[in-house]
Amino acid sequence: MTIAHHPEEDLLAAFAAGALDLGQRVAIATHLAACPSCRDFVRAMERVGGALIDEAAPAALAEGALDRTLARIAAEPPPAPPRAPRAPHDAPDGLPRFVRAYDFGPWRRVAPGVTTQPILLPEPSPTRVFLLKARGGAKLIEHAHTGVEMTCVLSGAFRHQGGRYGPGDFDFGDDGVHHEPHIEAGAECVSLVAIQGELRWQGIIGRLIQPFVRL
Repeated sequence: MTIAHHPEEDLLAAFAAGALDLGQRVAIATHLAACPSCRDFVRAMERVGGALIDEAAPAALAEGALDRTLARIAAEPPPAPPRAPRAPHDAPDGLPRFVRAYDFGPWRRVAPGVTTQPILLPEPSPTRVFLLKARGGAKLIEHAHTGVEMTCVLSGAFRHQGGRYGPGDFDFGDDGVHHEPHIEAGAECVSLVAIQGELRWQGIIGRLIQPFVRL
């Protein structure tokens, strides 16, 4: 697998520092599962962070902090809430094992040849995460973003103004990006998408469908 598109280094550094929300961490970690070079960079950033912590001056604990911590360790954990049975789902090729462990919602058709499936995160996050599946040869409507969008290609490929994106590639969009993805002919394209805000569909058709299509 040849990966041509990667997260920017500042985004990888934010991941290493734990500065991203859960949905964004899922997207970055999905890319890392396929990309050895980005994994190496994140490990380097984690080593830098550890060295900085080692060199930092110690800070005094609040009064009684140790006693409170020991009491919490000794306390009986609260009973876990009952968990509904997981709905079965067919995980696509390339989806990391940790994502497969989440619950998934049903597939939903959002456009001809395009369906989405929400990934239900175990804690609240301002970033929505879902799988997007598009048939080979499909053309998505040109759109802009009101927030950040991260896309990790699992299988198949698409193209837009930024180039070709195949398995393992990472695509980043924000409110300064307008693009019109074209799915390559042949196999369908499946991607993991993490998105904040909304998409703003462009053109006459886009404005007509805006009230009805939400990703």
